[in-house]
Amino acid sequence: MSRNHEQIRTQVLAIVKRLAPEIDPARIIPDKPLRTQIDLDSMDWLNVLASIHEYMGVDIPERDYGKVVTLDGIVAYLAERLPE
Repeated sequence: MSRNHEQIRTQVLAIVKRLAPEIDPARIIPDKPLRTQIDLDSMDWLNVLASIHEYMGVDIPERDYGKVVTLDGIVAYLAERLPE
């Protein structure tokens, strides 16, 4: 995993932790659906995606929601769209 991927993962987990403070980021399984691991309803999940957009400047259109289901998926998606 590149340094950039590690930085993105850290930022995403920080965003999720702000919105769901009870989660333990160390217990997140990177290739499993994130929403079910941290027990977020659809509105909370949209807040996660909106916060990613706000803090990282990457728009995630609805057509791409299927690509950002897991932590690994979110990191890969952002890595392709963030400037180096």
